[in-house]
Amino acid sequence: MGPIDFILVEWPGRQPTGEAIPHLIDLVERGLIRVLDLAFVAKEEDGSVTRIEFAEVAERVAEFSYFHGAASGLVGEDDLVEAAAALEPGTAAALLIFENAWAGPFAGAVRRSGGQLVASGRIPVQDLLDTLDAVEANA
Repeated sequence: MGPIDFILVEWPGRQPTGEAIPHLIDLVERGLIRVLDLAFVAKEEDGSVTRIEFAEVAERVAEFSYFHGAASGLVGEDDLVEAAAALEPGTAAALLIFENAWAGPFAGAVRRSGGQLVASGRIPVQDLLDTLDAVEANA
């Protein structure tokens, strides 16, 4: 199995347009990722948190129907409340948990050879862009 990641994407109100869904579907169909869970949550102006039912989202944005049934059981109500803590009041969000399927064969080979992952991380895109801009400015 490859590494498991999550992303939380926030929209003002309850307004996902579905524009990004074809890109996500492409990643799945090319075998690069496997979607384990896709859940939706809203944070009201008063700070209260509610789960948005998948059917409600798919009704408004048909492209989400592709992921109907993407629920491994990893995401519980407590996870949605914790995710919502990162949201601004008056927003909605999608919580996506996915396997980096592309890394599975590599990870298996590393384990079979006696290796193990001892650290991993992510460099925020804005940090990378800032660094590249600084390098270019000093060149």
